[in-house]
Amino acid sequence: MALYNLSSYNKDAFTLLGFPGLEQYHVWISIPFCFAYLVVIVGNGILLYLIAVEHSLHVPMFLFLSMLSMNDLILSTTCVPKTLTILWFGPQKISFPGCLTQLFFLHYSFILDSGILLAMAFDRYTAICLPLRYNTILTPRTMVKIAVGISFRGFCVLVPCVFLVNRLPFCRTHNISHTYCEHIGVARLACADISINIWYGFCVPIMTVITDVILIVISYTLILCAVFRFPSRDARKKALQTCGSHLCVVLMFYIPAFFSMLAHRFGHNVPHTFHIMFANLYVIIPPAFNPIVYGVNTKQIQDKVIFLLFPKESL
Repeated sequence: MALYNLSSYNKDAFTLLGFPGLEQYHVWISIPFCFAYLVVIVGNGILLYLIAVEHSLHVPMFLFLSMLSMNDLILSTTCVPKTLTILWFGPQKISFPGCLTQLFFLHYSFILDSGILLAMAFDRYTAICLPLRYNTILTPRTMVKIAVGISFRGFCVLVPCVFLVNRLPFCRTHNISHTYCEHIGVARLACADISINIWYGFCVPIMTVITDVILIVISYTLILCAVFRFPSRDARKKALQTCGSHLCVVLMFYIPAFFSMLAHRFGHNVPHTFHIMFANLYVIIPPAFNPIVYGVNTKQIQDKVIFLLFPKESL
């Protein structure tokens, strides 16, 4: 009986409320968000430009980095512009298809980021532990297969989430106490059983990401074992410096992501405003800091950025 009119329930728009209880501070909150988003656009844009035009950077490590930058731009652009609109102009409506689209790209970008970080860990493992076979293992054809594989994996994991939300009837409130649409937050507005949404939305993406984390830990354990067997101190330092950028990015990505997800599922005593704030920081801070971390710790990028910004001084 509940299925006869589900389509009519799903046609109504949702209203994104932003940060309930902090409405008087919305304009002030928007300042760091706007600044961070500009850093995301400029930092990742410069990184993508340098990798595209500099043939010396057309190697697997930087090609994976370009994938990470593009995905970070998608992740931030999926959420931050709408967040800024809410902070500047008050609660904003979003259509049901628009909400599903935002939901998909938000979670898809997260799964894709995780896959890219795993691919980058494999690249570092191959470069340090199997240096003589590096060029034969990470061929252009292999790179394409890895890119298609992690993209297709994210698609397969996230498409069911969209269908699970699309099937739900929304006959109660259409107000979302958040700045963007995310799977469980939208599902909880439904007037139907959402057990399958909760279990699928938590278990499948989490297990996918945990698998990536385990493989990354194994990769870096093998890398560290190999590095500390290097006879030269300079070689050890160079290898650790090369891996340091990636490890910083991995920690910046996984620590807030896991904290946000676990607090959202189990932190019932944590204020809802804190959930929203932390969830927003998660989609803006790692994308903003990733190009900075690589720019500071990677000499090739440092040199290209200096030459791009100060061409006369670099001659």
